[in-house]
Amino acid sequence: MTRQGPEIQKIDLDRFNQVFFEECGEHLAEMEQILVSLGDAEPDDEQLNAIFRAAHSIKGGAGIFGFQDMTVVTHVLESLLDKLRTHEIPFSTSMIDQFLEAGDVIAMQLAGHRDGSEVNQAAVDQIRTGLQQVVDGCASAPTTTDLPQETVVPDNDAAPADQSLHCYELTFRPDPDIFKRGVRLENLLAELEELGALTVHAQVSDSGDFSAIDPEACVTSWRFSLETGSSEADIRDIFEFVAEEDQLDVREIGAGDAVQGQAPEQQKNEGSASTAAASADNDDTLQIGRRTYDKNELAPAAYGRRTNETESTIRVGVTKVDQLINQVGELVITQLMVSQAAGSLDPVLHENLHRTLLQLERTTRDLQQIVMSIRLVPISIVFSRFPRMVRELAAKLGKQVELKTIGDSTELDKGLIEKITDPLTHLVRNCLDHALETPDVRVAAGKEPCGTITLRASQIGGRIVIDVIDDGAGLNRAKILAKAAERGITASDAMSDEEVWQLIFAPGFSTADAVTDISGRGVGMDVVLRNVQSMSGRVTMSSEPGKGTKVTISLPLTLAILDGLSVAVGDEKFIIPLNAIIESLQPTAESLHTINGKNVVHVRGDYIPIIPLYELFNMQARVTEPDKGILVLIDVDGEKAALLVDSLLDEHQVVIKSIETNYRKVDGTAGATILGDGRVALILDVGSLLQMRKNLTTPSTL
Repeated sequence: MTRQGPEIQKIDLDRFNQVFFEECGEHLAEMEQILVSLGDAEPDDEQLNAIFRAAHSIKGGAGIFGFQDMTVVTHVLESLLDKLRTHEIPFSTSMIDQFLEAGDVIAMQLAGHRDGSEVNQAAVDQIRTGLQQVVDGCASAPTTTDLPQETVVPDNDAAPADQSLHCYELTFRPDPDIFKRGVRLENLLAELEELGALTVHAQVSDSGDFSAIDPEACVTSWRFSLETGSSEADIRDIFEFVAEEDQLDVREIGAGDAVQGQAPEQQKNEGSASTAAASADNDDTLQIGRRTYDKNELAPAAYGRRTNETESTIRVGVTKVDQLINQVGELVITQLMVSQAAGSLDPVLHENLHRTLLQLERTTRDLQQIVMSIRLVPISIVFSRFPRMVRELAAKLGKQVELKTIGDSTELDKGLIEKITDPLTHLVRNCLDHALETPDVRVAAGKEPCGTITLRASQIGGRIVIDVIDDGAGLNRAKILAKAAERGITASDAMSDEEVWQLIFAPGFSTADAVTDISGRGVGMDVVLRNVQSMSGRVTMSSEPGKGTKVTISLPLTLAILDGLSVAVGDEKFIIPLNAIIESLQPTAESLHTINGKNVVHVRGDYIPIIPLYELFNMQARVTEPDKGILVLIDVDGEKAALLVDSLLDEHQVVIKSIETNYRKVDGTAGATILGDGRVALILDVGSLLQMRKNLTTPSTL
């Protein structure tokens, strides 16, 4: 049983299905690309791991969204790949065709959920059985018939001799822009002829003046006569990427009927000749087993599938967005330079110029806000994936679980959103399978029968922090050490708890007693660490026996919009996040005191330590005495401090850029930004500043 709060019940997961469809398509494309590139060669470990991760991600995503039929083949495929990775069974080149056919079956199931197309369950069962036989130790296994990318059609050569034949008449009236969409009619004719005897008749519209015809426009309609043992649904599947429902008519006719305008024998000869020309070998195709790939059209929409002109979203590469953001930043700087140059001109004599510059400033500011917001999306997009998964897995495991989310509106960079989904999925599944106890065990331990998983996101001092918290049994230190010794991982009882917890992230490490479709393969926490580290992030764990476990993911802000206060220290400028500032003041001599050799300021009954920024960053400052400078009071998780600066400058909405990428790591900073005058200002990480002050031995240098 799963209990969920009101916020969780309002979530409509249907709007996130498209994300899974796109991600699944990308994983399938990656698998196929690797397999096709192998030829007859044996894949190396990295290639096997990549295929394994793709299959594992497809299975996990399918389970989250309730597409359980897609987990049947992927689970067996994953088991076989796992045995190949661990060298439990030898690799054979025949497996490449099996893996490709398995990808076709998964793509067919995906198309069934996405487009409602027909799914051949016999093909699914056949490829699953074949893969399972290899897993169980058979030397070889039967393969399925040749499968098109999104459906399965019968192999006509293997059809029974007494199979009943049907004769269909097809009328196809395409859009004029069909050729502009990349549709190749010879490919269409080739697929139709694979179903049976085909005759073709083309009807050119009466245009009057042929010199006025657009060579890129289609002015032809077609009538086909097809004698086949396939069904009408099989025929329509061929036109799935080409025609709308009102552009294709299919009707069954008598076997003796013929397409009007030509004798049957002539039609058959011309149709066969046309199809033979379409099927001729050329240098643009790649043959692997029974599968033929067009090198120029290795894509599911090779026929130029019609798209809905009203689609509201497009997918754009992150690199292009980054380039756009950088160019807008340059535009802002240029606009400010022009404005400063025009400021010396007489506003009366140059009234039109000043008015135009004001309009340019407003337009540039609006453009900057729009572009900057392109990559910022709320983390609720990720959090909303989990309620259904938690409910279904909890029921499957016989547990009662409540999922809570905090900080759903926290905005992250789009790149972070895409990369953080997989690690969070593994963490939540581990909470359900390993951490939370069954109701009877919880009651015996004096707990509520319903366990709790909390997902919490926040922005702390310029870093995104995501916590995955459970109130389960906590980590078992002895069991982790025993598993580490069993796997040959260096460990000892003298290790601290924090060091022991880090053993969980070792590749292939798992404390599960048995492999299930939920966990136990040792890939979950390894994926978490690898993905987070690829984002220059950190993963920490804390656990208390009987109380629960907290996994914290801390990510640097590669890109985010931040409201900050700019301050001056010597010749440098710094940005302090506004959400950490309590107030700013100029202290009197009477409010300043020294306690244990440290300067503090007395503010409304509190003695707050003073942190001179010039000391932390080893700088020359114009003001070194607190009563002659400005103190900016900050608060970090209830801990207060006063930053000593020379002066306050202005409030800004700034874009955080990674300073590590462009320079190097600077302690006490969360990034950098470019100010209106083109200068670079460091953004302070106030939490890090407090820690630096406590552990200060040598000052940080710029």
